[in-house]
Amino acid sequence: MDGRVKKKLEVLQKRLEKLRQQLAGAVKQNDDPQDVVRLRGEVEAAEAEVKRLKES
Repeated sequence: MDGRVKKKLEVLQKRLEKLRQQLAGAVKQNDDPQDVVRLRGEVEAAEAEVKRLKES
C-alpha cells in the first residue's frame, strides 16, 4: 500500500466518523426522514470505498 492510498484511507476514516455522528443525530431528531436515508447511503458508499482500497 503506497502513501497516497494510506492518506486516502485516513481521510475516508475521518469522513466516516463524521457521517456516523451526523447519522446518529438525524436518527435521534428524525426531522427529515430523507436525511437519514441519504446519510445511510453515504456511510455505505464510504465503507465500500474503504473496503475496496484495503483489498487493493
